[in-house]
Amino acid sequence: MSHKIKRAAVLGSGVMGSGIAAHLANIGIPTIMLDIVPRELTKQEEASGLTLENKQVRNRIANESKKALLKQRPSPITSKRSLELIETGNMTDDMEKLKDVDWIIEVVVERLDIKKQVFAEVDKHRKEGSIVSSNTSGISIEAMIEDCSEDMKKHFLGTHFFNPPRYLKLLEVIPTQHTDPEILTFMKQFGEDVLGKGVVEAKDTPNFIANRIGTYGLLVTVQEMLKANLSISQVDSVTGPLIGRPKSATFRTLDVVGLDTFINVANNVHEQVSGDEQKMFEIPEFMNKMAENGWLGAKTKKGFFEKVRGEKGSEILELNPETFEYEPRKRLKTAATEMAGQQKGPGNKIKTLISQKGDEASDFVWAVIKPALIYSAELVGEIADDILAIDQAMKWGFGWTMGPFEIWDAIGIKKSVERMQAEGENVPEWIVNLAKKDDPAFYRVTDDKVEYLVGNEYKEQIFNEKEIDLKRLKAKNGVIKKNSGASLVDLNDGVLVLEFHSQSNALGLDSIQMINYAIEEVGNNPAYKGLVIGNQGKNFCVGANIGLMLMEAQDDNFFELDMVIKQFQEMAMNIKYSEKPVVSAPFQMAVGGGAEVTLPAAAVQASQEAYIGLVEVGVGLIPGGGGTKELYLKMLRDMPKGLNFDLQQVTNAVFERIATAEVATSAEEARELGFLNNHDGISVNPDHLLYDAKQRVLSLALAGYQAPQREKIPVVGDAGYATMLLGAEGLRLSGYASDHDLKIAEKLAYVLSGGRIKENSYIDEQVMLDLEREAFLSLIAEPKTQMRMQHMLLKGKPLRN
Repeated sequence: MSHKIKRAAVLGSGVMGSGIAAHLANIGIPTIMLDIVPRELTKQEEASGLTLENKQVRNRIANESKKALLKQRPSPITSKRSLELIETGNMTDDMEKLKDVDWIIEVVVERLDIKKQVFAEVDKHRKEGSIVSSNTSGISIEAMIEDCSEDMKKHFLGTHFFNPPRYLKLLEVIPTQHTDPEILTFMKQFGEDVLGKGVVEAKDTPNFIANRIGTYGLLVTVQEMLKANLSISQVDSVTGPLIGRPKSATFRTLDVVGLDTFINVANNVHEQVSGDEQKMFEIPEFMNKMAENGWLGAKTKKGFFEKVRGEKGSEILELNPETFEYEPRKRLKTAATEMAGQQKGPGNKIKTLISQKGDEASDFVWAVIKPALIYSAELVGEIADDILAIDQAMKWGFGWTMGPFEIWDAIGIKKSVERMQAEGENVPEWIVNLAKKDDPAFYRVTDDKVEYLVGNEYKEQIFNEKEIDLKRLKAKNGVIKKNSGASLVDLNDGVLVLEFHSQSNALGLDSIQMINYAIEEVGNNPAYKGLVIGNQGKNFCVGANIGLMLMEAQDDNFFELDMVIKQFQEMAMNIKYSEKPVVSAPFQMAVGGGAEVTLPAAAVQASQEAYIGLVEVGVGLIPGGGGTKELYLKMLRDMPKGLNFDLQQVTNAVFERIATAEVATSAEEARELGFLNNHDGISVNPDHLLYDAKQRVLSLALAGYQAPQREKIPVVGDAGYATMLLGAEGLRLSGYASDHDLKIAEKLAYVLSGGRIKENSYIDEQVMLDLEREAFLSLIAEPKTQMRMQHMLLKGKPLRN
C-alpha cells in the first residue's frame, strides 16, 4: 500500500506545535493548526464587544501562535509565504477537518489524561488509513492510545522533533507494538526524504534516546562542577568545541532550552526509574532555587548567565551558584586544555584532554565523560536497538560531533576500561568482554564501508542512496586532481564534483585554478556530462580571502590585485559559458565570492539552509568577480518576456541588495531576493544536496544542454545613475549611511548604470566586468576600506566608518 502525505494537521500551537507546522509549511505541505478555545476574554476583546462565541476569539490561541512565527529568532519560517499554508482553528469546532488530512501530529500539554482525551476525539474524526503521531518527549506512546480503534493503533507512532524543528536534524520515531511495520518504514523514509531529517528509531522508554542520555550528561556535569568547585563559565570553556560539543557547551545550552523545560524532562525520567539511576536525575538544589526565582535563561533574560550593560558596553556575567550573585566570567586554562587545543579533530582532542591525570581540566572532563559512556552502554537494547541509533541521536539532537561510542573508540576501549575498573566503576559486562579482544572497536571503517558492532558481530551501516559522503567516496575512488584549495572528485555516472577545502572555504588562486581545470576536463572528455560545484565543509564558501587581498593592497601591489580580479572574473565566465552544465550547490554561508561562484552556474541546487548574499560593502568594497553583473542579469531573466518592464526598478533592486549587503536567511528567501530563480532547486535534507545537484546535471545533459550565447546588457545610463545616487544621499542625510558608504554606493551605481552613457543603451558583458574591476580596485586603495577589512579580519564583524 502506498502512502502520501499531502495535507497535515497539528494539534497544539505552542512553540513546538507552531514550529512543526512552520516546518511542514516551509516544505510545501498545507497544514491545519488547532488549539483549545480560550476560557475567558482578553480586555481588548471585551472592549471590542466580542463574546466567547465569536470565531476570532475561539481561534485566538492558534492565531496568535501563527503571528508569533514572524517574530521568533532564529526564524521558524523560510519565507513569509509559508504562513499562507497554515490554516488555524480550534479543537472544539474544527475537528471534523481532520478527515481531510493524511497525517495528524499531537503536540498538546505533556499530560497522559489530556492526550488520551485528544486521541479519543481524533479517532472519531480521522479518515481510515491516515497516520497519527505524538510529539511527546517522554510520555508512554503505548499508554496514550490503549483505548483507540484498531485502525488508529495500526497507524500510530511517536514522532519526536527537536526544537527548533526547522534547524535541528533529529527526528526520533517510536513505534508501538501495534504499529504496522509498513507505516514505520514509510515514516522513516518520509522523515529523511521529505522532512529532511536524520531519523532514528527509538523504543518507548522515558525520554527516548537523546534526551535520556543528554539530560543524564548535563546533570553529571553539574554535580561534578559542584564537587570540583569550578564556576559555570569554567565548565563551559571545557565542555564545548574542545570535546566536540556545540559552542553553547553546557550552561549556555541550558539557558537557550530554558531551565523549566530541562527540569520537566529530568523529572520525567526521575519518576520512572529507580535506585542509583533515580538519584542521578535529582535536580541540584541551586537549580530549583533558580527556577523559583524565575531565572529560566534566555526567555527571562536571566539564567546561568546575565547580559548587563556596563561602562564598556554590554558584558555577560555568570551566576555564582553559592552566593547567587552574577560575576565576571572565568575560563579554565590548564596544560591539558592547551595540549588538546593543538590536536586535530575532536577524537584526538578528547583523548589528549582526558589523559593528563592530575590536571584540573583533564580530571574534570574525564569525570564527566566516563559516566556518560557507561550509562550509554547500559542502555543499549533498552532505549534503542544498537549503538548506531544512540550515536546518531546524540549527534543530530544535541549537536555533538561524535556520539558516545565513537568517543569510546577514539580514546581507546582497552585503556579506558582498565582505568574505569581501577577507579572502581561498574562497567557493563559486554564492554568488559569487548575490551578483552585483541583489537576492540565499536566501528570498523574500510574504504567506503562503515560497520558497527551488534552483539558479537559487525553489521554494515546502510545509507540512504541519496546520501553522498565525499569522505567515503574519496576513500574508495581517490581524486582526479587536487591542490591546497580544492579537489576534483568523480561522483560516478559521468558527473564530477569540485570540492573546496581551504581555510573556511575562502577562495584563493588555487581554488580558481581548480575550477578552470575542472571545466576544461569536463568539456574535453566525452565520458563526462557535467560538473557540480559543492562540498561538505561547514560553509559552502565565505568568499575571497580578504586577508591576502588586504596585504597586497597595503603593499600597493595593485597590478597583482588587478590580475587576481581578472582571473576571478574569467573563472566566473568559464562557469557560465561552459559547454557542459555546471550546477552550483550552496549551503549555509555562500557569501561574497561564494555567491559569485553560484550566480553564473547553469542551475543552482541550494540547501534550504543556504544563506546567499553579496556582502562586499561590509568590508568597504563592491563585488568584483562578476557578482554585480550576474545578479543584475539573473533578475532581468526573471522579467516576463515580451512585456515592457521598468528597467530602473530592476536596477534599483540590485543596487539595494548589494548596497545593504543583504543576505538571504533561507534558499526560499534567496529566490525572493533574486539570487535564485524559479528554475533553481532547493534540497530540504542537507545530506541529499550533492545527490540532488548531480541529478540536476544529468537532467540538463539529457535535455541536450546548450551553453548560453553572449548577450548585450540593457542599462539605465546617466538618468538611472542619478536616481540611485539620490536614494543613497537620502540614506546619508537620515544618518543611515556614512560618507564612505556614499562613496561605495556611487561606485556601485556607476557600474550598474553602465558608466556615464545614454539611458536604455546596451553594453557588452565585458564592459560591465571592467567597470566592476575598476571600482573594486579604486575602493581597495581607500584607507577607510582597508580599515573595514582589517576590522572584519580581527573582530569578525563589519566596521561602520
